Amino acid sequence: MLDEKTIQIVQSTAPVLKEHSKEIGMRFYELLFSKTPELNNLFNQTNQRRGIQQEALGYAVYAAGEYITNLEAINSVIERIAQKHRAIGIQPEQYPVVGETLLQAVKDVLGDNVTDEIIDAWGKAYSYIADAFINLEKKLYEETEQQLGGWEGFRTFYVDKKVKESEEVTSFYLKPKDGEPIATYKAGQYLTLKAEVPGEKYTHIRHYSISEAPRKDYYRISVKREDEHIDSPEGIVSNYLHKQVQPGDTLLFFCTCW
Repeated sequence: MLDEKTIQIVQSTAPVLKEHSKEIGMRFYELLFSKTPELNNLFNQTNQRRGIQQEALGYAVYAAGEYITNLEAINSVIERIAQKHRAIGIQPEQYPVVGETLLQAVKDVLGDNVTDEIIDAWGKAYSYIADAFINLEKKLYEETEQQLGGWEGFRTFYVDKKVKESEEVTSFYLKPKDGEPIATYKAGQYLTLKAEVPGEKYTHIRHYSISEAPRKDYYRISVKREDEHIDSPEGIVSNYLHKQVQPGDTLLFFCTCW
């Protein structure tokens, strides 16, 4: 548990982090990808360019600080983030560099307004929250792997059918290349694709809802093509799937059914 002084410092400074959340988020990812460029393989580069992930990170940091003594109050947020972490294969050993980078981003953005005492308090708070995520994610990984048809890591599927549903939406029918059973799922659950797009430096991770009731030997995902607009670039992966992937091609998926 955190001591009272640490809690007081974190809660009193959380509004300041909220005020500068966007700048902190932007600086965090800039530093993170500079230190560990391989993490580009895990993050949605389109959302990075749109600034979506930077803003989400900043808000998450503020919320965690405000509710540090009552994380149950934001349990839905924690569970949603943990599910996303599990969906891209985040591991416990990746948490320290994220914590170090986050604190450095806070220092860089707030400058002389942040003291060593404040940074130390937020460092303790981060470790406390990280442990909660690690424990929850461990449970999620175990539940997924142990269920019938579940699997660990990325598994190869081939496109059995590709069906154009509309001008923007195409469905892909996916079967496991190994011919082994696949996990069942509930409405609203999804698969995580790791796409290796020709011409792209990094792999791309995307989450796609399963768009058909459970079947014994295949999954179906329905993908909307994201076109370029004035305020946003075209979707790298959605266009790759629509324009380049054909029946018989293979794709890598992480099991996020539970």
